[in-house]
Amino acid sequence: MGQRSRKRGQRQKPPTSAVTLGATGAASRSDTRRRVRAEERDAALRAGLAPIAPGERPWPITVGALLAALNGLVQLILFLAGVKFKLGGARPAAFSVILFAVLMFVCAAGMWRMRYWAVLGFQALLGIVILTFALLLIRASTVTGAAISIVVVVAGGFLFFKMVRVLSRIQMPKYPGR
Repeated sequence: MGQRSRKRGQRQKPPTSAVTLGATGAASRSDTRRRVRAEERDAALRAGLAPIAPGERPWPITVGALLAALNGLVQLILFLAGVKFKLGGARPAAFSVILFAVLMFVCAAGMWRMRYWAVLGFQALLGIVILTFALLLIRASTVTGAAISIVVVVAGGFLFFKMVRVLSRIQMPKYPGR
């Protein structure tokens, strides 16, 4: 039962060990075995990942770079054509539209050159888009709106999943002195 009064003194924390204790106080060997098997599986997966060779460009990177460039281009063309979208009842400022288009172009160029930061940034933006369309699915009032949301969530999730493995193969930059 929990301690109710502070006057009785504080309980001492039990010593922590690598092995967890079960309800009877005995060490749970199955938890230890499970942890060891998971570590062995992780090590085998890491050993099987070969760094991306020079000149190699996996298809998820190509698709992501093309999507980012296309998104930036469409944003810029729509802005120059004078199309005004309403976001939450307000029109976006010119600066924010141009900034987003430039961000997409930089992201596309970085992914095309196989830069870790660009792939990671695109994955973050892709995750935000997936979550946004998943939330829009809740408010979908037409079959078309629901279908578009489902397609974006499924296709974006698939691309996100495929980019995770590619990201693990991209070599982090080596900084001098480390």
